[in-house]
Amino acid sequence: MQNVILKTDFLFPGQKSLYKGKVRDVYNIDDKYLVMVTSDRISAFDVVLPKGIPFKGQVLNQIAVKFLDATSDICPNWKIESPDPSVTIGKYCKPFPVEMIIRGYLTGSSWRSYKNGAREICGVPIPDGMKEHERFPESIVTPTTKAMEGHDEDISKEEIIRQGLVSREDYSLLEKYTKELFTRGTEMAKEKGLILVDTKYEFGKGDDGKIYLIDEIHTPDSSRYFYLDGYEERQTKGESQKQLSKEFVREWLMEHDFMGKEGQQVPEMTDAFVNQISERYIELYEQITGEKFTKSDTSEVIKRVEQNILHWLKQHSNQ
Repeated sequence: MQNVILKTDFLFPGQKSLYKGKVRDVYNIDDKYLVMVTSDRISAFDVVLPKGIPFKGQVLNQIAVKFLDATSDICPNWKIESPDPSVTIGKYCKPFPVEMIIRGYLTGSSWRSYKNGAREICGVPIPDGMKEHERFPESIVTPTTKAMEGHDEDISKEEIIRQGLVSREDYSLLEKYTKELFTRGTEMAKEKGLILVDTKYEFGKGDDGKIYLIDEIHTPDSSRYFYLDGYEERQTKGESQKQLSKEFVREWLMEHDFMGKEGQQVPEMTDAFVNQISERYIELYEQITGEKFTKSDTSEVIKRVEQNILHWLKQHSNQ
């Protein structure tokens, strides 16, 4: 098994804080830069699974970098540079406490709710008579609260504004950016024979008062993709869609009676299953970017990451 990045505990010059998310370790440097290390951790049902997935962090980071660059004309984003295959360094922003989720198709958690009788998500009405994986008449924005720990919760636009989580004016811009980014992501996916089914975006405010797109974008952790070829045929026959996303990990866990609920045990992840997940992530990278994935040298991966970050910070210390 290759070396994986399961955790980092670096101490950089000017470091003010370290936030450890489910997958990312984020270092605040002097309230000026955010250093985001994308680990090889994998989470499902808001639980971090015990084993790391080889090259997963590199896949996520490099896909996010590509899409941040490809959408910077739509809205400003936090990225400055990626000095390591698993690292992005960007502008320090204060995140909004909501995630902007946008869905083009009735699938995943939205289908599970719909099947149980729900006819609206986050205050957005859903038509009767829809089938699993069916396309919505138009994409819907279904935000969630951003939980520091535990489960994110669905929330309506009106409730976000009422609670003062985001001002009405800012929310209007978040929604506009969300729809435009999703349109661009959909077009780029289609060029590569994929359907961007749903995704999430996170935004923050810079010290200049501007709203920036932050974190990852259009990765298999934040998004769901179907293969375009054969989609209609599979829908007509009522068959499952061929997809590239983390959903197959969730399905495997559900088959083993795990949905992140209290008292449930995470099933044993065999090396074969871990490698299968790694291969799926690499497959998505190659499919969505149209480029061959080049595996980085992971022989001393933690040392490599630290040295590359230190080198970048030293170069930019007086800027």
